[in-house]
This record gives sequence, C-alpha cells and structure tokens, in this order.
Amino acid sequence: MGILEGKRILVAGVTMDTSIGFEVARVAQEQGATVVVSNFGRALGITRRIVNRLPEPVPVIELDVTDEEHLAALPEALREHVDGLDGVVHSIAYGNPETLLGGDFLRGPWEDVAQAVQVSAYSLASLTRACLPLMGEQGGAVVGLTFDATVAWPAYDWMGVAKAGLESCARYLARDLGPRGVRVNLVSAGPLKTLAAKAIPGFEQLEATWAERAPLGWDNADRAPTARAVVALLSDLFPATTGEIVHVDGGFHAMGT
Repeated sequence: MGILEGKRILVAGVTMDTSIGFEVARVAQEQGATVVVSNFGRALGITRRIVNRLPEPVPVIELDVTDEEHLAALPEALREHVDGLDGVVHSIAYGNPETLLGGDFLRGPWEDVAQAVQVSAYSLASLTRACLPLMGEQGGAVVGLTFDATVAWPAYDWMGVAKAGLESCARYLARDLGPRGVRVNLVSAGPLKTLAAKAIPGFEQLEATWAERAPLGWDNADRAPTARAVVALLSDLFPATTGEIVHVDGGFHAMGT
C-alpha cells in the first residue's frame, strides 16, 4: 500500500518523459494515486503519446492556465475522470529564452516579463482556485516546483524574478487556504536535464558548479528524488506543513561560496 493510496492527483504541465511532471506522475501512480495530467496546444499531442510510458493509463486533459475559459471548464473536465481531487501539482513555467534569459537582464521587455510572471507564478493561484471546487471539505495539497529564488543565478535573469513571485504566491495561498485544510508547498530542485533547462543559456556551467558544491553530490539526470519529495508533500505524511520550500538539491543551497 503506497502513501497516495486512494488519492486523486492532477499533474499540470507534463510534456516529455524527461520532465519533472512526468516523473511525479510515475511515482504518484506507484504510490497508489489515480492521476490525471494536463497540457495544451501543440504539446498536447506529444503528452498523449508520452503518457503511454507511465505504469498505468492516464487521462490527458487540455488546460492552458492563461485561458480563463479553460480554467472555468477545468472542474467539469476533471469530473469526467475523477469524483474529486486530493492534490494538485503545478509543474508549469515559461519565459521567452531570447529576451528573458542569457545574462542581459536589463533588456527584458515588459510584455515578455508579464507573460513569464503569469505563466510561472500567477498560474499557481489561478490553477489552485480552479481546482478548489473538487477538493471539498476534506482539503488537500498543492505542490509547485521552483528553482531557488533567494539569489541571482547566472543567465536565469527574469525567470528568477518569476520564480520569486511563485514562492511568494505559495506563501499567500498557504495563508488563505489553511483554514480550508489545503496545504501549499514548493519543492526547490537542483538543475535537472529537462526540456525547460535546454532553453537556459549557460545551463551547463550551472550544472558543473552544482556537482562540485553539493555535499550529497548531484545527478542532473535523476528526477526521482525531486518527484519523491513532491509525492511526499501530496501525502498525509505532512499534515501540519504549509508555506514551505523543500530543497532537493544535494544540499547545495546550504553551502557558502
């Protein structure tokens, strides 16, 4: 019997089988959860093929977190597959790599910054709000994915700002949703080889630094430790934890320069 036995989980933002969201869906299934995944647009077809690599078949629903019609229709779309939700995983982020990443922070145009903040930070609130009707009186857990926004990273630029917004958003959601029994936490992973990471100029340099400084070491191809942390936070093992950021980075965040 797994730690998510009987739980109903939405994993929003699964594209490739190298994504953290895919690994979360896999581990969640292994721990007994019923999983629904989402994506949108041209990537939706890829997602529908990729999920066939999961241990069990999963429904795939279309969800663009910047589209108010999609968000309004989400509860009904989910009810076609599950009778409620116990957990939501926010594995969503985007920033135009040509203008927001790469080390030229001052050039970031507002239009692209606004998009990055909406997709990467505000969507945690909009997705959570859309899912609340399915959580009911039993409450549940919301878990998002971040990349430590307490410092300025090389090349990460405006995505670092968006992640700072995500981390702040999680704290305010934790404050407001605690009385409803909904826990909101984030997992801060070290650099992993994902589709999103490929879009970050200079990512290889960051990876090399991580492997040298993390006291536990760091395997940038191993997404399982991050997924296990997400699944643990979705479970009933952390009933009194909310507003927290759990670092899964080999201990890098605790080390000095």
